[in-house]
Parts: sequence; C-alpha cells; structure tokens
Amino acid sequence: GEMGGKFWHERVDGGGKWSTVARLGPTIEANGAEVAQVGKGKPMFLGTHAPRLDDKGRLVLPAKFREQLAAGLVLTKGQDRSIVVWPAAEFAAYSERLNEASRSDARVRAYLRVLFSGASDEIPDRQGRITLPPALREYAGLDRDVIVVGNGTTAEIWDSSAWETYLSNQEDDFSGMDEEVVPGVM
Repeated sequence: GEMGGKFWHERVDGGGKWSTVARLGPTIEANGAEVAQVGKGKPMFLGTHAPRLDDKGRLVLPAKFREQLAAGLVLTKGQDRSIVVWPAAEFAAYSERLNEASRSDARVRAYLRVLFSGASDEIPDRQGRITLPPALREYAGLDRDVIVVGNGTTAEIWDSSAWETYLSNQEDDFSGMDEEVVPGVM
C-alpha cells in the first residue's frame, strides 16, 4: 500500500502504552547516507520495550529484536546519554563511512575516539541476553529499569526515567516538526 508519510499507532508489548511509528518509504536519506531500506534485508527496530537489568548487568533483548541481533551486535555511547545497539553488520558499514570522513578534522577524530573506545561487541546468549559493560551502564545512568526503543536501523537503551523526561520534552514539538526535520520525506 502507498502509506508514504502517514503514521499509525501500535500497541507495544501489551504495556498499555501507545507508540507512534513512522511508515517508511523504500529509503530515507540522512546527510546523504542511506539509513533505512525496508524489505532489502536491513534491520528495522520499532517500538518501546521495558525489560529490566539483572544483578550482573544483563539485559534480555526484546523478542522482536533478537533475530536481527543473533549474529552479534555492537554497543556504543549514544547521544543524550543513551546506549546504541547496532547489528554488527550495520556498525561495520557505519565505521566504514566514518573512516572515509576527514580525519584532518579534530572534531571527527574526537568523535571516533569516543565512539570506538567505548564500544563493546556482544553476542546474545540462547535466552537473548546481553551484558552491558559497567562503563556503558554508568554513561547512560542505568540501574534496573531500562527502556529499549527502536530507532530504525539501530535500537537505544535508556534509563527509564531519563527516557520519560526526554520523550515528554520531544513529544510537544513532534507534531509540528516533520517538515522542518525531514524535508521532502513527508
């Protein structure tokens, strides 16, 4: 069906919360880089999930995400004090694009150092669990209650109260922002 830029509401994990999900076209361009290709073997992470960390800092991945992460994943520091969950192949492709960026730019070098030095590669166990390294847990302020949100080709792990605060600040602007943020996509 031709659903271009429409949004639909989906009930996620029976948690009583509704999440708004963008229906994506075949590709989305961000800074000239192809970010999502639906139906072309690229992962697509959607929805909001609320697992808990156990005493050892392990997280059970949302069932919907497990298959796409079974072959391995990379955890990195994200913006806004979150942890980004990358399928291993996506992280490799992203790294390749970054390496083509100008390393003569001090900001690029600084970004790469922080990104790679804080990265951790993980393979989920049979229960779909991964261990979040202490340094990343500390960076994102994670204790027990965490939120895992789909963000297209990646997912993010947030402290649940930090996510609620972030979301309430963003949702006020969300309805009016589509034209400014993603011109030509809607």
